[in-house]
Amino acid sequence: MMTPRQNMLSLYRRTGYDWAPVSFNLCPAMEEKRKAAMPPGVSLGEYFDYPEGFAVVGLPGPKRVPRQEPDWRRFFPEPLHEKTSFDPYGVAMEGGHEGTHHLWRMHHPLARFDALEQLQAYPWPEWDWQDISHMEPIVRDARAKGLPVLAGMQCMWEPSWYMRDMTVLMMDMVEGNAKAAYVLDKVTEDSARRAAAFARAGADIIMTGDDIGMQKTIMMSLDMYREWLKPRLAKVIAAAKQVKPDILIHYHSCGFVEPYIPDLIETGVDILNPVQPECMDFARLYAEYGDRLSFNGTLGTQTTMPFGTPREVRDVVFRNLDAAGSKGGLMVCPTHLLEPEVPWANVEAYVKACRDYSRQGR
Repeated sequence: MMTPRQNMLSLYRRTGYDWAPVSFNLCPAMEEKRKAAMPPGVSLGEYFDYPEGFAVVGLPGPKRVPRQEPDWRRFFPEPLHEKTSFDPYGVAMEGGHEGTHHLWRMHHPLARFDALEQLQAYPWPEWDWQDISHMEPIVRDARAKGLPVLAGMQCMWEPSWYMRDMTVLMMDMVEGNAKAAYVLDKVTEDSARRAAAFARAGADIIMTGDDIGMQKTIMMSLDMYREWLKPRLAKVIAAAKQVKPDILIHYHSCGFVEPYIPDLIETGVDILNPVQPECMDFARLYAEYGDRLSFNGTLGTQTTMPFGTPREVRDVVFRNLDAAGSKGGLMVCPTHLLEPEVPWANVEAYVKACRDYSRQGR
């Protein structure tokens, strides 16, 4: 019998697996549904009688270099709500619906900069990339328990446009403006160092990504992607794999990204998430790329999870696991955060389908 670590890594390397791991994230409203459905103090693994399915360990990121935080509000001409929060790069997040964490208004601190010198003078954050002392005990403990270690991080496109504003950054790219290269390179450097730190600590999988797809089309042309984003993604991935060649790269992009897939494989991506069924057909993608790429997701959060029946949820889980076959290559799970419209019965149907598929034999 495989350990949870062996099982997950073998599944993603398409060399067989003993059970289908599960994963889902709940918005605050769904967390309340979970509390109402489950006895207090009971873990998800215990509740579903499927502890092996939930067995993963997360790794914290590198430590930031202490400093006096800048007055981020001075970079925004508009007044911001008193409860506005700022990320390490100074991106302002304002508001938010009480049922979810997605409906925030984002403000971009670099959007009005019109000179390279302004970007160079910006108070960019710093991290201690060499100190992994807080990660190492977590990895050692996970190894002793046979658990896989996952490390999450942003890549470079999203943090860059969060700061610069997507429209402004794309115009910089179209014009070949040095400001685009400066912002993207600064974030890429941080991401490469972060990935290398996770690899040195012993992470099994780095979960990163950038949304580069829309519902029915790609966000930018292949030429633009290959000029501006592909080489920088390759640099981030190479930084990790130079340290730990067997580390797996889990890449996230919502939406339709099929034209990018050959390029993603070339950069070193091992796992593609979330493969939204509303945008792409998993069985066809697996048939074309399943010998070179594994997948995570495929259970629609725009369709099946909120609006399907428990039976339909179960059928999708079985159908997609069947498409991948006994060698693996798919961790079936919801394609995004579960929002308030999702019935708790569908969450239960998802986990039980993975459990039943695994225990009844394939």
